[in-house]
Amino acid sequence: MKIQVLFFGITTDLVGASNLDLEVADTLSVLGFKNLLKEKHPQLKNINSYAIAVNESYATDELVLKEGDVIAIIPPVSGG
Repeated sequence: MKIQVLFFGITTDLVGASNLDLEVADTLSVLGFKNLLKEKHPQLKNINSYAIAVNESYATDELVLKEGDVIAIIPPVSGG
């Protein structure tokens, strides 16, 4: 199935793109997606934590992705 991945903040720089279209397994969970993402883009392992949103709602690791989902990778934000 196809999903769209949006990158924000430092993740855009690490991956070298602001979005990607990916072909993934039909029964992929958010946790499985995180593992897949780190395999395809090992430079993301340097980020200690980041949030995942699916279709503009924060998602838990157990959520199973569906065809056409839009997944946002949201890194930690700091300010000063």
